[in-house]
Amino acid sequence: MDFKDFLQDLSSLEVISKDNQKIALKLKGVPLQYANALRRVCLNGVPVFAIDTVDIIENTSVLPDEGLAHRLGLIPLKTDLSRFNEPSKCDCQSETGCSNCKVMLVLDSGDTDVTRTVLSNELSSEDDSIAPISDKIPIVELAPGQKIKIECYARLGRGTEHAKWNSANISMLTETDKDDERILTVESTGALNPEQIILSGVEEVGNRLTEFKDTISQISE
Repeated sequence: MDFKDFLQDLSSLEVISKDNQKIALKLKGVPLQYANALRRVCLNGVPVFAIDTVDIIENTSVLPDEGLAHRLGLIPLKTDLSRFNEPSKCDCQSETGCSNCKVMLVLDSGDTDVTRTVLSNELSSEDDSIAPISDKIPIVELAPGQKIKIECYARLGRGTEHAKWNSANISMLTETDKDDERILTVESTGALNPEQIILSGVEEVGNRLTEFKDTISQISE
C-alpha cells in the first residue's frame, strides 16, 4: 500500500467526537505503521509557537532568571501556521530572525505595593495572533517593592526538540473490536485547534514519507 492509498483512506475517516480541545477519529483500513506515525506526529511533529529566548531587563522577584525564563517558555501560545515560517525554512536565514519567523512579547509588571501574582495576560505581543492561550496562567508572585521587566522572543518549533513545542497533550491510538480499525484521539494544548493538528499531521507524514522514498531511490541508483 503506497502513500496515495493512505491519503484516500484518511479522506474517508470518521469523526466520532470533537470540541475546541479534543477530537476522536475512526481510522479504517489504515496500516498500523501509518496510523502510529500520524499519532506520533500529532503529538510532537506539528510546529507551534513557544517562547524560546528571554531577555531579563529587571528581576527583583524571588524566582531566579532561569526559573522565570523556564516558566515563560512553558506558556502555550496561540499559533497561526499560515502566516509564519519555521526559522530553518524562513527566507531570512538569520540567527536573529525576522517578522516572518519570530514574534516579540514584552512584560513590565511595574512597581507594586501589595503581594500579587503576575499572570499571562500581562504579556503583550507585537502580533495579536500569537498570544497566550489563557489570560490566567501564573508566572511569578511579587512581594511589595518587587518587579519584573522582560522581553521574550517566540518562534515555531516541534516537540521533538523540546516538550514546550508539543502541539498536543494527548495523542492516543486504541484498537476497536473490528479488524483493521483504530481510534485516534488528539487533545490540543490550545496552540492549534484539533482539526489543524490532524491536517498538519497528515501533511507532515506525507512529506516525511516522500523524503524517505527519495533517499532510498538515491541510494539505489
